[in-house]
Amino acid sequence: MDLDKKTEKELQKMIVEKKESLRGFRFGTSGSKTKDVKVGTNTKKDIARILTELRKKEIAENNK
Repeated sequence: MDLDKKTEKELQKMIVEKKESLRGFRFGTSGSKTKDVKVGTNTKKDIARILTELRKKEIAENNK
């Protein structure tokens, strides 16, 4: 993912999508529908990467 080239609005939208995906994954695991448990871990890591990029942009904006 090229997160550094995306705007803040795009990153916010990605966070919402990833959180919805994670929510669906969690409900799928409780119903034994999900086979690949790594999907949840990878989704959480993606959310963390996006939040980190948003924070970097916020800090850069405040330093200007």
